[in-house]
Amino acid sequence: MHSLDEFDRKILKLLQQNNKITAEELGNRVHLSTSAVQRRLARLRREKIIEADVSVISPSAVGWGISCVVDVSLHLGSSEVIDSYKELLSSCEEVVQCYYVTGSFDFVVIVHTKDMKHYERFSKQYFMDHPAVKQFYTHVVIDKVKSGYGIAV
Repeated sequence: MHSLDEFDRKILKLLQQNNKITAEELGNRVHLSTSAVQRRLARLRREKIIEADVSVISPSAVGWGISCVVDVSLHLGSSEVIDSYKELLSSCEEVVQCYYVTGSFDFVVIVHTKDMKHYERFSKQYFMDHPAVKQFYTHVVIDKVKSGYGIAV
């Protein structure tokens, strides 16, 4: 992997603020030619430093009004059980983030559902009735104070 120089860091910072900025505008802002910026962007994507170019959608604006943070503990099990549960949660449209963690719980799961009835059905299927799940705790989000993927570069 190529080490990041100051130009790369400036480009990444600007992209995190607006990923629709053109290579020409990036070049003007960081004092590089458009073609130099395009080469750097291609390398940053190829090396997976830029993982994706996406639009961030407001969940509530598209009908997903409930956000929950769920702490999940599994029964003692093998790596196959853990991997299977990771795969299950990864394939679930309600799960927007899932972390396999150390500490008191095995997973921290960020979930969006349409309403509480939807969350109840979801939690029964993926937590309550799932044989690998020992216990889970749901925290319903009252207010999103900070959310994002911006990384200090």
